Amino acid sequence: MFKILSKPMGVLETNCYIVYLPEGEIIIDPGIDAVEWVVQNTQNPLAILNTHGHFDHVWSNHELQTQLKVKLYTPKSDVFMLQNDPFGYGMLTSIPDIEVEKDAKFEIGGTQVEFIHFPGHTPGCSAIKIGGALFSGDFVFKNSIGRTDFPYSSPEDMKKSILKFLKLSEDWKIYPGHGGSTSVKIEQKNMPSWLEYL
Repeated sequence: MFKILSKPMGVLETNCYIVYLPEGEIIIDPGIDAVEWVVQNTQNPLAILNTHGHFDHVWSNHELQTQLKVKLYTPKSDVFMLQNDPFGYGMLTSIPDIEVEKDAKFEIGGTQVEFIHFPGHTPGCSAIKIGGALFSGDFVFKNSIGRTDFPYSSPEDMKKSILKFLKLSEDWKIYPGHGGSTSVKIEQKNMPSWLEYL
């Protein structure tokens, strides 16, 4: 298992993660005021990955792209959120180097990285699998799921994503966009009640 460092960023306490691979570090969801912490805790950054396009997960994309000179990977269906600041918070525009297609796999630093598409919270919302870790963004949290009442959210898509999640057979550890960690098997037990709620 890789070493994983995390810190909640900004008023929404959005988890920014640094994953330490043998070849260097992957940064996941650099939110508000994440730049200094990321720079201090990386020596050989390899890439920046976004689970989805909400401002609190992508706020520091541009500054880190510029400073670290690494590629930014963002789910294709959420790229528009990085470029037109739909919530009007004054976020700097960022342009992904890689617009990630649904359920795409990449090799970064000699390690396979998989984006598993779980739309509903946003059109492109994805969980990022690295080794035995699943960085779930705002799709699933400890004992909860992402909200579906935002602009561009879809309760119907979330239902389909829950059904897809229920089919996962591996009990990966889950590192959510907010709050503490959990696991696939634990959250699969909660999912039927969320299907009824939606």
